[in-house]
Amino acid sequence: MTLLRSPRLADGTARGIPDATVARLPVYLRALNALAERGVLSCASGELAEQAGVNPAKLRKDLSYLGSYGTRGVGYDVEYLRYQIAREMGQTQDWDVVIVGVGNLGSALSAYQGFSTRGIRVAALVDADPQRVGTTISGIVVSPVDQLQAVVTERRISIGVIATPGEAAQQVADQLVSAGITSILNFAPAIVQVPEGVDVRKVDLSIELQILAYHEQRKTSTTSRAVKEVGA
Repeated sequence: MTLLRSPRLADGTARGIPDATVARLPVYLRALNALAERGVLSCASGELAEQAGVNPAKLRKDLSYLGSYGTRGVGYDVEYLRYQIAREMGQTQDWDVVIVGVGNLGSALSAYQGFSTRGIRVAALVDADPQRVGTTISGIVVSPVDQLQAVVTERRISIGVIATPGEAAQQVADQLVSAGITSILNFAPAIVQVPEGVDVRKVDLSIELQILAYHEQRKTSTTSRAVKEVGA
């Protein structure tokens, strides 16, 4: 859930940053945080790249989109680069979030403490189930869906999280957009359509697990073949 501000060119127009680079910036920030916690004041691109799990050339290319923050022969000032990435990602201010759907996943997300350290604050919870409406989860009273517009307006929320069953996802997305939400994180097992100007990030845990299962199957097959070749 990153909100990236594109750097400006000399003529004042916005410079685009590739989506792949945007996706890696949180990884760089996490690596920088780890270095800072160890008391490291400066680091070479190779060291930061190793911490982030990318090659140095890719890291330098990614950071070049944000500006020139490294010094030849010295490397990067950890604290300064950490601030610059956090600023570009919108993490130097708090972003209020509304979660729609407070079942097991929605409740778990509302209780996740890691959001607050990344400038994200769960400000509201919404659900269509009358038995959940009015209950308190993670210190927040659950509001009914028909109050979504008022909740978003009152708290000036721009980010919404869909944590509903797949069949309800599109309707919830429509309601979020209608309420003024311009960024959506979709955990529902469904693809949602939104108008231009609304950003959607999809998180499908089942697909990620299937990908891991594929790699495990490949490793198992490779090991089996190797054993057969040795025994031949």
